[in-house]
Amino acid sequence: MDRLVSMRVFAKVVEQGSFARAAEALEMSATVVTRNVADLEAHLGTRLLNRTTRRLSLTETGQQYLERVRQILSDIDDADALASSSSRKPSGTLRIYCHPGFGQSQLAMLLPLYAQSMPDVVLDVTLADHAVDLVEQGFDVGIFIGLQKFDASMIARRLATSSVVLCASPGYIARRGAPATPAEVSQHDCLNYAFEQLRHSWPVEWDNQVINVPIVPRMVSNSGAVLRQAALAGMGITVRSSFMLEDDFESGRLVQLLRGHHLGDLSVQMVYPSRRLLSAKVRSFVDFMNAQFPHPERDPWLPEA
Repeated sequence: MDRLVSMRVFAKVVEQGSFARAAEALEMSATVVTRNVADLEAHLGTRLLNRTTRRLSLTETGQQYLERVRQILSDIDDADALASSSSRKPSGTLRIYCHPGFGQSQLAMLLPLYAQSMPDVVLDVTLADHAVDLVEQGFDVGIFIGLQKFDASMIARRLATSSVVLCASPGYIARRGAPATPAEVSQHDCLNYAFEQLRHSWPVEWDNQVINVPIVPRMVSNSGAVLRQAALAGMGITVRSSFMLEDDFESGRLVQLLRGHHLGDLSVQMVYPSRRLLSAKVRSFVDFMNAQFPHPERDPWLPEA
């Protein structure tokens, strides 16, 4: 058994949702695909996939193994791509898609650094929060946040983990006080994102379970910048992703609330269509962004307690 081949076959079966579609995508026979997965399970001594006549599903072990397999394959392909592109000079137009919040607060500061080191690359940057098909719309690379959807066939590398926090200005806290428990948030003015799932309640971890705390919106907006300005002006409490805090906590303009309660995390992911024959300009940007965020499992923006 070629373990690396079997790992690629296993990952493709999960991605495609069936042995037949994986066989077609890999240009293998269904028998060979099935045997590769069976040999891998025999080698590991555990079942990775539950099979029925209608669908496939990962076992708990299979899910954990898949995450490691994807990382291993990603590292191998990255090494191959780096070697093949090392002799080419990055040039041409690099089309980047980015979530607006991350684009305005983080990417905008990083792009001049990248441009300085890559003088022959022209940057074409689009910020949008609607669904984006990178291939169909001609983007070379995208930065996706949280639950934003992208095609499962894309290559995705986590850059960082952003904490979701509650905060308010010192002026608001002096006037209204700070909530001591999640339940007390319901008694405060709230500055809220215009998402239906957040319009009437905020999910907060409390006593080892997540509860939806009812809120009273003082303002609703689809713009994080608008909500930040309202919070700075003392209008109420708002929810912020840590990458959008700028230096508000360090400067004291905003104060984090309910520090002992978890409101969730957002994954910041860099997505691009393929490693095979990856252009030098895309490879240079991927390497640059990975270097800026060397610890993807951590939150680099939230000050330590």
